[in-house]
Amino acid sequence: MAEPARQIDRIDVTPRFTEADAVRLNTRLLGVPTLEMLRTVLSEKLTGETAIVSSFGAESAALLHLVASVDRSVPVLFLDTGKHFPETLAYRDLLVERLGLTDFRNLRPDPELLAKRDGTELRWSYDPDGCCEIRKVLPLEAGLAGFDATITGRKAFQASTRTALPRFELDGDRLKINPLADWTKADLDTYFTAHDLPVHPLVAQGYPSIGCAPCTSKVKPGEDPRAGRWRGWDKTECGIHTPTSDDDANQPVF
Repeated sequence: MAEPARQIDRIDVTPRFTEADAVRLNTRLLGVPTLEMLRTVLSEKLTGETAIVSSFGAESAALLHLVASVDRSVPVLFLDTGKHFPETLAYRDLLVERLGLTDFRNLRPDPELLAKRDGTELRWSYDPDGCCEIRKVLPLEAGLAGFDATITGRKAFQASTRTALPRFELDGDRLKINPLADWTKADLDTYFTAHDLPVHPLVAQGYPSIGCAPCTSKVKPGEDPRAGRWRGWDKTECGIHTPTSDDDANQPVF
């Protein structure tokens, strides 16, 4: 007697995930509208224990609103690097209150490690990879303990290194979910207007992508939205995201 076919609509999360799981989810939810996709993933726990990693940057309100529309108790992780624009911190507080996010987690770097490896607080100026590791990568690793998947706000249009961005991808043995992967800038603008979402105050000043203040500059017309991140350095990501294109595949991830 033949064995029954394996069910592919619900994933065994112990151990966490493999590349095949990401492929199955991309196939199953291909073409499903974003909100419906998130509702299915979260309500059916297809990705196990899941958290949002949010920068509370230029377009963060759209993703946070989408997830809050499904479940306001989904944990939201913010990397409080100690180097953010004050406008970002104020925007963070506004969105947490406005959207009713009930499990907001502010992740900070280890103070002893900061004192040891960045006592002058100037590491960003000569070793941005090392600064990101101390202030973002390591705090996120600690904050993700117990989670099986993360939701990010990355979008394919943001930079040439993200053009191959899928909705679901493997990140170690966790899954990374990119609900807005195929959204355009027009899609985001329409969503902000339709839901009366507040805009990050620095956007109007020429910052379409906003990270830490020392490593973020204004973007010129015609440049990639992320062109102002680490300008002058051979660096496109902080290290909490894996490469997503062939051009970026051989670059170090920091």
